[in-house]
Amino acid sequence: MIKHLFTAAITAIVALGLVSTAYAGNERFMKVMKRGKVVVGVKADYKPWGFRDTSGKIVGMEADMAQDVADTLGVKLELVAVQSSNRMQFLQQGKIDLMIATMSDRTDRRKVVGIVEPNYYTSGTNVLAKKSAGLAKWTQLKGKPVCGKQGAFYNKQVSKKYGAKIVAFVGNAEAKQALKDGRCVAWVYDDSSIMADLASGDYNDYEMPLMTEDDNPWGLAVPREELDNIWGRFMSGMIYHWHTSGRLIELEKKWGIQATAYVTMMKAKLEIDRKHLK
Repeated sequence: MIKHLFTAAITAIVALGLVSTAYAGNERFMKVMKRGKVVVGVKADYKPWGFRDTSGKIVGMEADMAQDVADTLGVKLELVAVQSSNRMQFLQQGKIDLMIATMSDRTDRRKVVGIVEPNYYTSGTNVLAKKSAGLAKWTQLKGKPVCGKQGAFYNKQVSKKYGAKIVAFVGNAEAKQALKDGRCVAWVYDDSSIMADLASGDYNDYEMPLMTEDDNPWGLAVPREELDNIWGRFMSGMIYHWHTSGRLIELEKKWGIQATAYVTMMKAKLEIDRKHLK
């Protein structure tokens, strides 16, 4: 009912041409409603959040989130493949209306695009290890060789905090090959990248066994000038709904993503907040 009322109200505004000074900063959103289509930038090379299936279609967890947005607005969906190097520029240039593309929420990025609150996801530090290694706690890495990528901040953290002996490699491919060769007990890296490896089918004998540390929030973005207007507020509502309804938990299961503590915590937290507001 809320979806239909919202869509009807916005459609009426567009149809009547009531785009006055009251709607300054809502230009992109109004274009979405006029054309009957929302264009969303997502990753196409980061399985299982965004990747191409055998037919070339972009699918994944964030592609499904984009479809939710289109369905709620009652418009069609067009997905555009973006990369870390161009996703903010695509939003600035009007090539996309919305960006849901595994982007970390950082202060410098908030000066460029409108990162909507609350955050919808996080990533942090974890390890990829053979199941037979039997790792369950970070402290088990003490004195053991752990593969890492040269220059990654994870290396110093894990070495200093847990006493792991970091064996650094120039690239991720070399580090993961060393892990397969048994030169390291684990590979330390970003957990979202590790989950992508686990979803690839190339690491069936491996797992991400530890509790993720140093969570770094992910933010979806609208044009910066629309953050505090209709578009930004609507997307904020979408994120609250994804959390409180358990939709993100459902999508993790659908795409074989290891359950994240952040998504579970946010569902519980926002449900408590909602009860207090009643």
